[in-house]
Amino acid sequence: MRPERQDGTNGGGLLIPMAWMYAEYVADGILRTGDLMEPSTLEYRAGRDALALTVFLCDDVVVADCLPAARLDELRLLTAYGTAWRGWVCERLDALGGEPGAEGGSPDLALARAAWRWLEETELLAADLDAIGPRPRGSLGDGPDAEEAAQVWTPAWQLGLPLGHLAIQLH
Repeated sequence: MRPERQDGTNGGGLLIPMAWMYAEYVADGILRTGDLMEPSTLEYRAGRDALALTVFLCDDVVVADCLPAARLDELRLLTAYGTAWRGWVCERLDALGGEPGAEGGSPDLALARAAWRWLEETELLAADLDAIGPRPRGSLGDGPDAEEAAQVWTPAWQLGLPLGHLAIQLH
């Protein structure tokens, strides 16, 4: 692969999505530090992609080896429960322009859009937090069947976002 020239072109070679790869690197580092999930799981991927999108769509550059406290606070706020993260992601992706799949588009943006599509279209089986609560002993709500019944299919981003947030808290 030829390196990029100063004017932003690379002489006809492949464009390297460095901004997206960097965002994934930062997200992966945060999740591995939190040690919440095995890296081979879909849940981990959901958390990594949600965090990578958050990092990629932020305006400032993140320094992976030394995340400043202000940057961590910003990531905490963006990923907190009850935030309008989904709307924020959609707005930022739209603001970056370029139709999905359009020729000549940024490879970084193409990968960010692919990650977002995966997060929205993929559903993972997760605990239904609204259904979990104290139950009287001996009721029908005890045992492994009750545990399985208290699970719902949810978009991957709804599972990955809190996982990423928790990993940031532990970082």
